[in-house]
Amino acid sequence: MSVFSLASVPLAVNPLDAGSLLGAFGALGIAVVLFAETGLLVGFFLPGDSLLFTAGLLCVSGTHGPAHLSLPQVLIAAVAGALLGAQAGYWIGRRGGRALLARSRARRLHEGAARAEELLGRYGHARAIVLARFVPVVRTVLNPLAGALNVPARVFTLWQVAGGVLWTAGLVLAGYALGSSVPDVDRYLLPIVALVVVVSLIPLAAELLRSRNRRAAGAEGDHS
Repeated sequence: MSVFSLASVPLAVNPLDAGSLLGAFGALGIAVVLFAETGLLVGFFLPGDSLLFTAGLLCVSGTHGPAHLSLPQVLIAAVAGALLGAQAGYWIGRRGGRALLARSRARRLHEGAARAEELLGRYGHARAIVLARFVPVVRTVLNPLAGALNVPARVFTLWQVAGGVLWTAGLVLAGYALGSSVPDVDRYLLPIVALVVVVSLIPLAAELLRSRNRRAAGAEGDHS
Protein backbone atom coordinates (compact mmCIF):
# COMPACT_ATOMS: atom_id res chain seq x y z
CA MET A 1 0.00 0.00 0.00
CA SER A 2 1.28 3.45 -0.84
CA VAL A 3 1.98 5.46 2.30
CA PHE A 4 -0.28 8.21 0.97
CA SER A 5 -3.12 5.83 0.06
CA LEU A 6 -6.15 5.51 2.31
CA ALA A 7 -7.21 2.22 0.73
CA SER A 8 -7.64 -0.71 3.08
CA VAL A 9 -7.81 1.54 6.15
CA PRO A 10 -8.87 -0.51 9.18
CA LEU A 11 -12.31 0.21 10.55
CA ALA A 12 -10.91 0.80 14.04
CA VAL A 13 -7.93 3.10 14.44
CA ASN A 14 -6.55 3.93 17.88
CA PRO A 15 -5.53 7.62 17.81
CA LEU A 16 -3.32 7.10 20.86
CA ASP A 17 -1.35 4.24 19.26
CA ALA A 18 1.44 5.35 16.93
CA GLY A 19 1.59 1.94 15.22
CA SER A 20 -2.16 1.93 14.59
CA LEU A 21 -2.07 5.43 13.07
CA LEU A 22 0.91 4.65 10.86
CA GLY A 23 -0.50 1.33 9.72
CA ALA A 24 -3.78 3.00 8.73
CA PHE A 25 -2.66 6.28 7.21
CA GLY A 26 1.11 6.13 6.63
CA ALA A 27 2.94 9.42 6.09
CA LEU A 28 -0.31 11.30 5.54
CA GLY A 29 -1.34 10.39 9.08
CA ILE A 30 1.87 11.92 10.44
CA ALA A 31 1.10 15.26 8.81
CA VAL A 32 -2.50 15.27 10.06
CA VAL A 33 -1.64 14.22 13.62
CA LEU A 34 1.18 16.76 13.99
CA PHE A 35 -1.00 19.52 12.55
CA ALA A 36 -3.72 18.71 15.09
CA GLU A 37 -1.31 18.33 18.01
CA THR A 38 0.55 21.57 17.38
CA GLY A 39 -2.26 23.69 15.94
CA LEU A 40 -5.54 22.68 17.57
CA LEU A 41 -6.16 22.60 21.31
CA VAL A 42 -8.20 19.43 20.92
CA GLY A 43 -5.05 17.61 19.74
CA PHE A 44 -3.14 17.85 23.03
CA PHE A 45 -3.58 14.10 23.72
CA LEU A 46 -2.09 12.90 20.41
CA PRO A 47 1.19 10.89 20.46
CA GLY A 48 3.55 13.23 18.59
CA ASP A 49 6.88 12.03 20.01
CA SER A 50 6.17 8.31 19.78
CA LEU A 51 4.63 8.76 16.32
CA LEU A 52 7.78 10.40 14.95
CA PHE A 53 10.15 7.90 16.52
CA THR A 54 8.08 4.91 15.42
CA ALA A 55 7.84 6.31 11.89
CA GLY A 56 11.63 6.48 11.76
CA LEU A 57 11.89 2.85 12.85
CA LEU A 58 9.42 1.78 10.17
CA CYS A 59 11.49 3.43 7.44
CA VAL A 60 14.24 0.85 7.89
CA SER A 61 14.30 -1.86 5.22
CA GLY A 62 13.38 -5.31 6.53
CA THR A 63 11.44 -4.02 9.53
CA HIS A 64 8.26 -6.01 10.12
CA GLY A 65 5.74 -3.60 11.55
CA PRO A 66 2.27 -2.21 10.83
CA ALA A 67 3.66 -0.42 7.73
CA HIS A 68 6.84 0.20 5.79
CA LEU A 69 7.43 3.89 5.21
CA SER A 70 9.67 6.04 3.02
CA LEU A 71 12.13 8.17 5.00
CA PRO A 72 11.93 11.22 2.65
CA GLN A 73 8.12 11.12 2.69
CA VAL A 74 8.04 10.79 6.47
CA LEU A 75 10.39 13.75 6.93
CA ILE A 76 8.42 15.93 4.52
CA ALA A 77 5.08 15.00 6.11
CA ALA A 78 6.38 15.50 9.65
CA VAL A 79 7.95 18.89 9.00
CA ALA A 80 4.94 20.12 7.01
CA GLY A 81 2.41 19.03 9.64
CA ALA A 82 4.38 20.49 12.54
CA LEU A 83 5.13 23.84 10.89
CA LEU A 84 1.68 24.41 9.42
CA GLY A 85 0.03 23.33 12.68
CA ALA A 86 2.09 25.71 14.82
CA GLN A 87 1.41 28.60 12.45
CA ALA A 88 -2.33 27.84 12.44
CA GLY A 89 -2.32 27.69 16.25
CA TYR A 90 -0.61 31.06 16.43
CA TRP A 91 -3.18 32.76 14.20
CA ILE A 92 -6.03 31.10 16.07
CA GLY A 93 -4.56 32.58 19.24
CA ARG A 94 -4.30 36.01 17.67
CA ARG A 95 -7.99 35.91 16.77
CA GLY A 96 -9.45 34.03 19.73
CA GLY A 97 -7.03 34.92 22.50
CA ARG A 98 -7.39 33.46 25.97
CA ALA A 99 -11.12 32.87 25.48
CA LEU A 100 -10.20 29.61 23.70
CA LEU A 101 -8.50 28.23 26.80
CA ALA A 102 -11.19 29.57 29.12
CA ARG A 103 -13.80 27.43 27.34
CA SER A 104 -11.84 24.22 27.90
CA ARG A 105 -12.35 22.13 31.02
CA ALA A 106 -9.28 19.95 30.39
CA ARG A 107 -6.99 20.27 33.41
CA ARG A 108 -3.94 19.20 31.39
CA LEU A 109 -4.53 22.04 28.93
CA HIS A 110 -4.64 24.63 31.69
CA GLU A 111 -1.51 23.18 33.29
CA GLY A 112 0.17 23.25 29.89
CA ALA A 113 -0.85 26.90 29.43
CA ALA A 114 0.72 27.78 32.76
CA ARG A 115 3.96 26.03 31.78
CA ALA A 116 3.93 27.69 28.35
CA GLU A 117 3.48 31.16 29.83
CA GLU A 118 6.22 30.40 32.34
CA LEU A 119 8.59 29.36 29.55
CA LEU A 120 7.87 32.54 27.62
CA GLY A 121 8.52 34.65 30.71
CA ARG A 122 11.66 32.85 31.83
CA TYR A 123 13.46 32.14 28.56
CA GLY A 124 12.12 34.77 26.19
CA HIS A 125 10.31 34.17 22.94
CA ALA A 126 13.01 32.44 20.91
CA ARG A 127 14.14 29.81 23.43
CA ALA A 128 10.64 29.17 24.75
CA ILE A 129 9.19 28.53 21.28
CA VAL A 130 11.99 26.05 20.48
CA LEU A 131 11.94 24.31 23.88
CA ALA A 132 8.15 23.94 23.85
CA ARG A 133 8.39 21.60 20.85
CA PHE A 134 9.90 18.94 23.11
CA VAL A 135 7.31 19.14 25.90
CA PRO A 136 3.96 17.35 25.39
CA VAL A 137 0.84 19.51 25.87
CA VAL A 138 3.04 22.63 26.16
CA ARG A 139 3.78 22.43 22.43
CA THR A 140 0.02 22.37 21.82
CA VAL A 141 -0.80 25.37 24.00
CA LEU A 142 2.20 27.63 23.44
CA ASN A 143 1.36 28.41 19.81
CA PRO A 144 -2.10 29.92 20.40
CA LEU A 145 -0.81 31.46 23.63
CA ALA A 146 1.99 33.18 21.69
CA GLY A 147 -0.64 34.61 19.37
CA ALA A 148 -2.82 35.74 22.28
CA LEU A 149 0.21 37.44 23.92
CA ASN A 150 1.01 39.23 20.64
CA VAL A 151 4.44 37.68 20.15
CA PRO A 152 5.63 39.30 16.87
CA ALA A 153 4.64 37.13 13.91
CA ARG A 154 8.12 37.21 12.34
CA VAL A 155 9.76 36.18 15.62
CA PHE A 156 7.28 33.37 16.17
CA THR A 157 7.56 32.07 12.61
CA LEU A 158 11.37 32.05 12.62
CA TRP A 159 11.69 30.13 15.87
CA GLN A 160 8.77 27.78 15.41
CA VAL A 161 10.32 26.70 12.10
CA ALA A 162 13.69 26.14 13.79
CA GLY A 163 12.15 24.21 16.66
CA GLY A 164 9.75 22.27 14.42
CA VAL A 165 12.47 21.05 12.07
CA LEU A 166 14.75 20.12 14.98
CA TRP A 167 12.00 18.22 16.82
CA THR A 168 10.52 16.31 13.88
CA ALA A 169 13.70 15.49 11.97
CA GLY A 170 15.56 14.70 15.19
CA LEU A 171 13.06 12.11 16.41
CA VAL A 172 12.49 10.54 12.98
CA LEU A 173 16.22 10.21 12.32
CA ALA A 174 16.82 8.88 15.85
CA GLY A 175 14.27 6.13 15.21
CA TYR A 176 15.78 5.41 11.81
CA ALA A 177 19.31 5.24 13.27
CA LEU A 178 18.21 2.83 16.00
CA GLY A 179 16.37 0.63 13.50
CA SER A 180 19.40 0.58 11.21
CA SER A 181 21.82 -0.39 13.98
CA VAL A 182 19.79 -2.97 15.95
CA PRO A 183 18.84 -6.19 14.09
CA ASP A 184 15.15 -7.15 14.30
CA VAL A 185 14.38 -3.98 16.24
CA ASP A 186 10.68 -4.39 15.41
CA ARG A 187 10.53 -7.18 18.02
CA TYR A 188 11.07 -4.51 20.66
CA LEU A 189 8.78 -1.90 19.09
CA LEU A 190 6.27 -1.66 21.96
CA PRO A 191 8.82 -1.27 24.80
CA ILE A 192 10.83 1.21 22.70
CA VAL A 193 7.75 3.34 22.03
CA ALA A 194 6.81 3.15 25.72
CA LEU A 195 10.31 4.35 26.62
CA VAL A 196 10.02 7.26 24.17
CA VAL A 197 6.71 8.27 25.74
CA VAL A 198 8.23 8.20 29.24
CA VAL A 199 11.29 10.19 28.17
CA SER A 200 9.11 12.76 26.39
CA LEU A 201 7.19 13.35 29.63
CA ILE A 202 10.35 14.06 31.67
CA PRO A 203 10.57 17.78 30.72
CA LEU A 204 6.92 18.31 31.67
CA ALA A 205 7.38 16.50 34.99
CA ALA A 206 10.54 18.52 35.69
CA GLU A 207 8.72 21.79 34.99
CA LEU A 208 5.84 20.77 37.27
CA LEU A 209 8.27 19.88 40.07
CA ARG A 210 10.19 23.14 39.73
CA SER A 211 6.94 25.10 39.72
CA ARG A 212 5.74 23.38 42.89
CA ASN A 213 9.08 23.99 44.61
CA ARG A 214 8.94 27.69 43.71
CA ARG A 215 5.36 27.97 45.00
CA ALA A 216 6.35 26.18 48.22
CA ALA A 217 9.37 28.46 48.65
CA GLY A 218 7.16 31.51 48.05
CA ALA A 219 4.61 30.31 50.59
CA GLU A 220 7.34 29.79 53.20
CA GLY A 221 8.66 33.26 52.48
CA ASP A 222 5.20 34.78 53.01
CA HIS A 223 4.84 33.05 56.36
CA SER A 224 8.31 33.97 57.62
